[in-house]
Amino acid sequence: IVDLEGNQAVDTLFISAENPDERYSATDTLAQNQQIYLEKGTVLFSNYARPIAVIVDDNCGRHDTLGGACSCESNTVRYAHDKYPMHSCRNNFMYALAQHPIAKKHQLNVSHIGPNINFFMNVPVTTEGHLKFEDGVSAAGKYVELQAEMDLIVLISNCPQLNNPCNAYNPTQIQLIVREA
Repeated sequence: IVDLEGNQAVDTLFISAENPDERYSATDTLAQNQQIYLEKGTVLFSNYARPIAVIVDDNCGRHDTLGGACSCESNTVRYAHDKYPMHSCRNNFMYALAQHPIAKKHQLNVSHIGPNINFFMNVPVTTEGHLKFEDGVSAAGKYVELQAEMDLIVLISNCPQLNNPCNAYNPTQIQLIVREA
């Protein structure tokens, strides 16, 4: 995943193509790796405690898995009630699950939206234990490279958030490069 212009959050879900009930688990990933930030060498685990992917290269250095995907509801809590109708990553995921042929083939639905990874997003944990949504940590050309450990269905939302510093209040394009093993 390449951040072409910098400071763009990329919300990502991983679902097993063989068994869609198996999907990325932030809890298992954090527990197994014993760290709260994702970086080069981090193994991503499923809710079955199996490795699903590994971050094999990363020139950004930090990715979030605590902040979750933005939603219409969280937009109203964080920013104001008039932000409810704005685009969100959760809506992007729901649209993909409702419309995409792969989602239909695997009978995916809203129940398959679980914890996600926010690549290039900076959500530090304060000394009081609070999450703080800060400017992204990425720049133009920064990337993260993953290696799948099983066949995966990957849902990506190029975060459309206009109210959050995670993408400099200005969503921009990303590039996906997929290689066969």
